[in-house]
Amino acid sequence: MIKYSKQREVIKTNLANRYDHPTAETVYLDVKNEFPNISLGTVYRNLSLLTELGEIQKISTCMGPDRFDGNPAQHYHFLCRKCGCVMDIDLENQDYLDKAASEVFPGSIEGHSVQFYGVCPECMKNPQ
Repeated sequence: MIKYSKQREVIKTNLANRYDHPTAETVYLDVKNEFPNISLGTVYRNLSLLTELGEIQKISTCMGPDRFDGNPAQHYHFLCRKCGCVMDIDLENQDYLDKAASEVFPGSIEGHSVQFYGVCPECMKNPQ
């Protein structure tokens, strides 16, 4: 049993109420308004714990710092190669991928993660 933490609850609530997939630093700056003495390390530890517990998702990108998503349900993401934004893609879960991988992999497949890359609609409007 993990001890209740008001700081962890505020971090989780912060993520649940947004859709911009913030970095740990962004979450830290938001939570600091309610807990002025919170450290960035505390935010990182709580984000890591919430990820391990399956209450949030960590999105690792090759274009910058990890991002976090308050929606723990299986869904897909789009990463813009220009501005670095992370967006949800409303695509039905592709469960057949787990089955297909299980047929060619001798281990145990427990799920999958798919990220799409390209240019977001906002960057397409403003090419630079």
